[in-house]
Amino acid sequence: MISSYLPMFIMFIAAAGLAGVFFTLATVLGPKKNLTPEKIQPFECGSETAGGNHVKLSVKFYLTAILFVVFDIEAVFVYPWAVQFKSLGWFGLWTMTTFLLVIVVALVYVWRKGALEWEK
Repeated sequence: MISSYLPMFIMFIAAAGLAGVFFTLATVLGPKKNLTPEKIQPFECGSETAGGNHVKLSVKFYLTAILFVVFDIEAVFVYPWAVQFKSLGWFGLWTMTTFLLVIVVALVYVWRKGALEWEK
């Protein structure tokens, strides 16, 4: 049983090792920051910024981002199911129907709450 998961563990170890090597090399070999007042100021397309430097984004922005991630993950789960549809049988069909029903109920809830409206 564990031998079927061995390639996945090797991939995780290799990815973590590679990320660690890149991080270490960037820290050791990368340029050291010498912060000056000009480097600390925010930069937007070569023009001076207007307004506050640390303006908080609206909660609406974060809500939209989270909803995008949730429904994007749904698509990630539906694709492998569609590929293996015939081999999963009726159990796979009812499992995915339940999953999609929960997602649709969530979408209707979010829609009725007005989270998909850009302006109120």
